[in-house]
Amino acid sequence: MTEDMSSQDTTAVETAENTVETVVGNADEQASNQEVPSDFEPLTATYERLRHSTDAAELSEFARRPLPDRSEQAAFSRATALLEAVAGNAHTPLEDRVFLAETMPFPNILVKLSTDESVEVRKAVAGNANDKNWLVGRLTKDESLEVRDVALRNKRTSWKMRLEGAQDPGMDSTALDFLGSLGVDVEPNAPAVLASMVRRAVALNPNTSDQMLEKLAQDASGEVKRAAERHLSEK
Repeated sequence: MTEDMSSQDTTAVETAENTVETVVGNADEQASNQEVPSDFEPLTATYERLRHSTDAAELSEFARRPLPDRSEQAAFSRATALLEAVAGNAHTPLEDRVFLAETMPFPNILVKLSTDESVEVRKAVAGNANDKNWLVGRLTKDESLEVRDVALRNKRTSWKMRLEGAQDPGMDSTALDFLGSLGVDVEPNAPAVLASMVRRAVALNPNTSDQMLEKLAQDASGEVKRAAERHLSEK
């Protein structure tokens, strides 16, 4: 990944992670302007309590609690802020972290879950259709091949990331089979030039299966076809 790319990703991640601070502040301000029960706990206090909680049952309940309607602005802001705290707490049950990773559309929550120690959670984030392209792009570089495979299949993944995945000598044959089918069997209406560039990179990748190479040797693109034929001749 280039220095510029890393800088852009860092900025994007910092922006997403800082979102909760704004949400917390706004929600607290909104709450302060409304009459609240005497036992009401300020959002900042609840956030910190959940962030450090070891009560799996409480964390699970928050993770599964339906969100208020967006028209209830203060309540909605509060709920989404608290979910960020729950998502980042390792004591939140695995199945609940996976649930959040699969269903949440909020960048600050998905960023938190994208660094979860569990491969299952990161896979769920990688497959989330609401991912920002920079976030799913980061997951195409994950240490887990399973996570990378899922991220590369996400339609939010940029063609640049797909090309880099196809060029990666550490990529597994399953992911390469998918990338080698782009613009043909998979996403047939994809931009022809970009898809053929990815297929050519697959044809040159040392981990591409013989079956995929034989398929690419029949490709409609001359460049892809020649690359696959050359690779097969070297075996």
